[in-house]
Amino acid sequence: MDIIKQEMRSLEEQIAYHSKKYHDEDLPEISDYEYDMLFERLKTLEAAYPQYASSSSPTKRVGGHVAEKFIKVTHPVRLGSLTDVFDYNGVADFYQKTKALFPDADYAVESKIDGLSVALEYIDGVFVRGATRGDGLMGEDVTENLKTVRSVPLAINEKLPRLIVRGEVYMPKKVFARLNEKREEDGLASFANPRNAAAGSLRQLDSKLCAERRLEIFVFNIQLCETPVPETHGECLNYLEKLGFTVSPRFEICKAYEEISDKIMRIGEERKTLPFDIDGAVVKVNKLSYREKMGEVGAVPRWAVAFKYPPESVKTRVLDITVQVGRTGVLTPKAVLKPVAVAGSIVSAATLHNIDYIKEKDIRVGDTVMLRKAGDIIPEIVSVVAEERPLGSIPFDMPEFCPSCGGRVTREENEAATRCTDSACPAQLLRNVIHFVSRQAMDIETLGESTTERFIEEGFIKSVADIYSLDKAKIAVLPGMGEKSAENIISAAEKSKARPLSRLIYALGIRHVGEKAAKTLAKRFLSMDEFMKATGEQLEAVPDVGPETAESVVNFLSAERNAMIIEKLRILGVNMTEPVEEKGFAFQGMTVVVTGRLESLSREEAEALIEQNGGKAASSVSKKTSLLVCGEDAGSKLEKARNLGIKVINETEFLNMTKGEQNDKKDA
Repeated sequence: MDIIKQEMRSLEEQIAYHSKKYHDEDLPEISDYEYDMLFERLKTLEAAYPQYASSSSPTKRVGGHVAEKFIKVTHPVRLGSLTDVFDYNGVADFYQKTKALFPDADYAVESKIDGLSVALEYIDGVFVRGATRGDGLMGEDVTENLKTVRSVPLAINEKLPRLIVRGEVYMPKKVFARLNEKREEDGLASFANPRNAAAGSLRQLDSKLCAERRLEIFVFNIQLCETPVPETHGECLNYLEKLGFTVSPRFEICKAYEEISDKIMRIGEERKTLPFDIDGAVVKVNKLSYREKMGEVGAVPRWAVAFKYPPESVKTRVLDITVQVGRTGVLTPKAVLKPVAVAGSIVSAATLHNIDYIKEKDIRVGDTVMLRKAGDIIPEIVSVVAEERPLGSIPFDMPEFCPSCGGRVTREENEAATRCTDSACPAQLLRNVIHFVSRQAMDIETLGESTTERFIEEGFIKSVADIYSLDKAKIAVLPGMGEKSAENIISAAEKSKARPLSRLIYALGIRHVGEKAAKTLAKRFLSMDEFMKATGEQLEAVPDVGPETAESVVNFLSAERNAMIIEKLRILGVNMTEPVEEKGFAFQGMTVVVTGRLESLSREEAEALIEQNGGKAASSVSKKTSLLVCGEDAGSKLEKARNLGIKVINETEFLNMTKGEQNDKKDA
C-alpha cells in the first residue's frame, strides 16, 4: 500500500508542476494528452484508495491561480471544468446515466475550442469587464486586453440590465504560425500551441501587444442574466448570436446515442481543416432545467462531458538537418524528413528550434522519429525511436560559421539562439532594409518589400546606406519602373534624411532597442557622436535601458562594419542629431498613466507630453502610479486607480497642467 500512496503523492507533484507550467507560465513541457493521462491515473487511484486521497489533490481544483499582476475578480457564478472521457465508452456511460434520469433528454454537441476560458460582463448592454477563469471562483481582470479582441462586442444588441457570458479566447492557426515564425527569427522561444499563445497574449500588461496577436473568441454559455433566458442550451446559443456574439460553431442537437457519436466523429474529421484549434467535443444536456436538477460535484457539472481526441503521431526518418539564417541573424536548424502524412497533410520538414532542443531529444541524421503537429498545424518531432537508430550516427552540433556569409557565429550566455553577427550577411540584408525604411523608422514608403528585394538582387543595395546613393537612371530602366517611379523613390529617400536621431537609432535595428528605447537614448545623448562614445555604464544609467540592452548597443556600435555604415549615412547627409525639447516640470518625478479615449490627443501624443514635462508614461496602473489621466470609456484602470487612492484627472486638467495653469493657481 505504501507504493500506491507514494505513486499518488508523486502524481500530485507532477500534475501541480505541469499545471503551473501550463496555466500560469504558458510554457508546457508535456503534451495535453500526457497531462490528461497523469490526471486520469490519479483520479483512478483516488477512487480505488480514497483513504490515501489528499485534501489538496489537484483533482479538487480548477485551472491555475490568480496572477498577482492583475486585479482579482470574483465570479458571481462559478466557472467550472468538465469531466474528460477518452473513448466512446465514456460517452455511452454519460448518455445512459442521464437518460435514466430524464428519458426525453436531448443533447447539444459542439467543438471544444482549445483556448483560454473567460467571462464577459455587460451592464445595460455595454461591455464593462472581462476576466479569466482563474481557479473558477476568482480570476484575473483582463478587460483592456479583451477589448482588443475583434469578436468581443463592446455593446450588444439589447440593453440587458446585466449579462455575464462565458467564452473561449483562441488564436487562429495562421496567426499562431506567423507568431512562432517571428519569435524564432527574433531568437525567442516558440509557443507550444495556440492555446498557450492565446493565454500568453491575453496576459500581456500592454494591451497594444495583445492587439497585435489578433485573438478571437467563441461564446458558449450564459452564466448570469437578470432577464429571462430560453429554456435550452441550443436556444441560448441562438439568442447569444442575435445579441451579437460569435457562438460555438457547428453545434448540433442530438437525441439518440448514435447521433451523438456520429457528430463527435465528424468533428474529429473536420478538426484538420478548421482555422482554429480544438482538442475535443463537448456533449451537454440541452434542457437547462434538467441541468439544474443534475447539479455539480465540486467544480464539475454532472450534465456534460468532454470527449478528448488522441494526438496523431506517425513515424518517419530524419534525412538531413539543415540550418537557415533569419532576419536578425538567428540560425534555425530544420529537419528534412522522409515525407509522411500527418493530421491531413504531407509533411517533409520540421523546425528544430535551437541546439538545446536537438540535444534534449538527441535528434540525429538517420534517426527514426515520432512526428506530430503542434496545434494541428506546426510539425514537431516528439521523440526519437532509439532502438531504430543506425550504427555510427553522430550527434548534431551547430556550425561555427554562418551558412549564408561564412562569418563566425556566436551564442550569448543564457540565450538559446545561435547568431550570425555580421550585418552584411545576405540572409539578413533584406529584412534589415525593410525595417530601416518602415513607417516607425525612416519612413520611406516608396521602398516596399518587393522593390527592396529587387534592388538587392540588382546589386543596388548592399547596406542600408546605399538607399541614399541610388541611381535614378538605373532604376528608371528597370522593367515596370520608369522615370516617375524612380523620381518618387529618390525623393522619398531624400526627405527621410531629416528624420530625428531617435528614428535613425531605431532604424539601425540594434537588438533589444525598440521605438521607446530609441527615443530615450536619443534624448539622453542628442547626437550620434555622443551615442557612439557611450559606455555600458552610461547606457545602463538611462531610464528603461537594462544591462542586456546596454551590452547589445555597445556590441553593435563597436562592430567595424556598423560604424562604417553610420559614417556613410553621415556623409550622404542623413541627420545625426535629436532636437532639444523645451522641457516643462508639470510631471517631474511622476509616473502617469493614460486611459480611455481623449478628445484632442492620441495616446501617443499624451504620453509624449508627459515625458516632455519630466514625467514617465506607463501603460498599467500600480502602487507606483502618481496620476491617472482619464478619457471616455475608461475601463479597469480607472477602477484600480480609485481602489489604490491614485489621483484621477480629466483631459482638460491634464492640458492645463502642461501649460502650468495649475501651478499658477496655487501660487495665486
